[in-house]
Amino acid sequence: MRIGELARRTGVTPRALRYYEEQGLLTPERRPSGYRAYDEGDVDAVHGIRTLLAAGLNSAVIAEILPGLPPPGRRRPGPTCPELREGLARERARITRQMGELAAARALLDTIMGADAPSEVILAARPAAARSAVGSASSSSAGPGEATGRKLDGVRSRAVLE
Repeated sequence: MRIGELARRTGVTPRALRYYEEQGLLTPERRPSGYRAYDEGDVDAVHGIRTLLAAGLNSAVIAEILPGLPPPGRRRPGPTCPELREGLARERARITRQMGELAAARALLDTIMGADAPSEVILAARPAAARSAVGSASSSSAGPGEATGRKLDGVRSRAVLE
């Protein structure tokens, strides 16, 4: 089947399928005309790629995992390849670590948003070394009363740190 048919059957854009090929996740046969030719196994492979992407894995990790996965319906009884299980466990630990970091960031934002003086909360949350550097750095970058910040949802934050 050609790329359009695979895209239709999997719900993935042809552009995404080309990206998967660039990343080594799919290896379609090339016809003399240059067209890609996919088979039924590629339908399963695309569904597997999408599942692993949804699980938080990046394309480099997926490229390592895919060769170790048996095709659907062909898994032999017994444990899955130990290297595969170890790799998935590492990815799970990485995601768990990121979840903890994101939860801490959300809690800090909640604290800042609920504070009467957000700049005091922001300064108090910074490490001591960074707080001492603020005095010397602020004289060269932003003058007194100048707003500093970054865009948040298209709006520039106006936090003035004294």
